[in-house]
Amino acid sequence: MRLHGGLAPVRCIELAKAAEAEGLSSVWFAENPLERGALTALAACAASTSCIELGVGVWNPYLRHPAQIAMDISALDELANGRVALGIGSGLAAPIEKLGIDNKRPLGALEECFDTVRALLRGETVDGVKLSYAARPDIPLLMAARGERALRLCGRVADGLIVSNMCPPGFAKHAALAARARRVVQYVPCSVGPDRRQAVAAMTPVLAGLLKTFWGLAQRVPAARTSLVTYSGIPEADFAMVEPDERFLEAFTVTGDADDCRRRVAAYREAGVTDLVLTFVGAEPARDMAYLLRALGA
Repeated sequence: MRLHGGLAPVRCIELAKAAEAEGLSSVWFAENPLERGALTALAACAASTSCIELGVGVWNPYLRHPAQIAMDISALDELANGRVALGIGSGLAAPIEKLGIDNKRPLGALEECFDTVRALLRGETVDGVKLSYAARPDIPLLMAARGERALRLCGRVADGLIVSNMCPPGFAKHAALAARARRVVQYVPCSVGPDRRQAVAAMTPVLAGLLKTFWGLAQRVPAARTSLVTYSGIPEADFAMVEPDERFLEAFTVTGDADDCRRRVAAYREAGVTDLVLTFVGAEPARDMAYLLRALGA
């Protein structure tokens, strides 16, 4: 399950506990500039759960110094008794730029960040400083990546790959191979239930908003355009549609009834996605989570 800055920490606790009770393997916390920071909800969920993995997806080296990232993730890991995984990425470029931060060399910043965080977690000295306590040295470090150079960097420095929303299974397969990733975490929006029309109605406005955001990104970032158009098979001109149709639901979401759920989840599994992290967009995420798991026979 994916949680995010649009949810209050108390709501995150409720959903993380529900996910653990249902037997989900992990909960991932998205963090975007000027939304709620993830650390408060992560710490609260660490104290309120006992076995589910807690993933950070993602922190970036522009809003958090790599040393601060190492400090925060290791302290959180202590609180969670070794249940955390850390995703690092370059973050959303436009809002970071608006804060007056120079983010023109994201790959260099990411490589340095991974090197620094990993060394500090191992107890090593970096530029004359080290952590004052023993951290878990093998906290999993994953990287959010989409472009070809970023995927190659992921293969060199990270323990796994995080694939963004709005990337079809075909792109996930390509990215996993390019990054040589044994662990692939993919975010996907989800709306499920026995009434397919109701599930589609709940997803349609959410998907329309995502398409607007990511199509805008695609005008500036060629890799975003490739993941949207090339791997979806949808003609570029159709991305200007006011309301997404079935092709978009099929390419970018898990939406529908039990049969739809099984088919879409299988497509991501066949693409090499090891951790399908779903954002339940309906009014009752815990109910929808339980329905999905029953549909999958879990």
